[in-house]
Amino acid sequence: MGVARLRYGAQMTDSQELSELADRYLPPSIATPWKAMLKPAIQFGSAAGNDVVAAQLGGDPDLPVGEPWPVWEGRGPLSFIAAFDCAALRVAGFPLPEAGSLLFFYFDGQADDHDAVVGAFVPGTQDGARVVYVPAGAATERRSAPAPLKPYRRQLLRAEPVWTVPEPGSAAVAGAFGAEAAEKDDHPLNADAFVEAIYEEVSVSVCHQVGGYPMSVQHPVEYEVNQVAAELVGPAGSAEYREADRWHLLAQIDSDDASGMMWGDVGMLYWLIQESDLAAGRFDRAAFTWQCS
Repeated sequence: MGVARLRYGAQMTDSQELSELADRYLPPSIATPWKAMLKPAIQFGSAAGNDVVAAQLGGDPDLPVGEPWPVWEGRGPLSFIAAFDCAALRVAGFPLPEAGSLLFFYFDGQADDHDAVVGAFVPGTQDGARVVYVPAGAATERRSAPAPLKPYRRQLLRAEPVWTVPEPGSAAVAGAFGAEAAEKDDHPLNADAFVEAIYEEVSVSVCHQVGGYPMSVQHPVEYEVNQVAAELVGPAGSAEYREADRWHLLAQIDSDDASGMMWGDVGMLYWLIQESDLAAGRFDRAAFTWQCS
């Protein structure tokens, strides 16, 4: 399923193996708080047989009746990327709606021959990505993508509970262990033996994920999305959004051969959100960016 690679995240159903690695390679003063930082998440595999369908990748979305197709004003329609069934995604400490669905749209270049680039690294482009919450019980209709968009191939996915770990250089690591833990190669968290042991446990091919720590392709994505705080809430309210460790991963969508998705050079799409906005259902304040190799 897709292009095999290694990413710094965890693909397992319990935290025991990760804890054992920490105890083996880290001094107790670092291992103990590092283990306390492990976060649960949901990753996804292909649904088959009697599997509960938790997500749809590509295909056509079910939008509320009368809801206009998401458009980037002056640019064109956004492509439908994924839909997640909130009732099938229970992540401890991550307050998703109890029911309903989350739809993700992205201006992928089909409408303008790849003239515009959307991402936190390009100011003024956040309207090129959208999250639409559809409440449970809302009247919906299956909608086909408007021209000139061609939909991605439809996949149905099942949910797989996992545990994830903070990335080297991330805001979470810097907040817990100080800036040197995120910056200096000689810190125990950055030691080759520990990093390689983690990598050996987390070899993944395609990683679509909700909650937990993001799997950045380049530098930690939470620093990148900090650049769009003023765009999301206005200059007067953006100060609290500039703390990188307050961003939480709402969804990441990997490059995926099965759906015909390729984000740059085997890249990843990310939507991050502040916990207060997640709890309030303010999905319009989710920040978008993407990275590739």
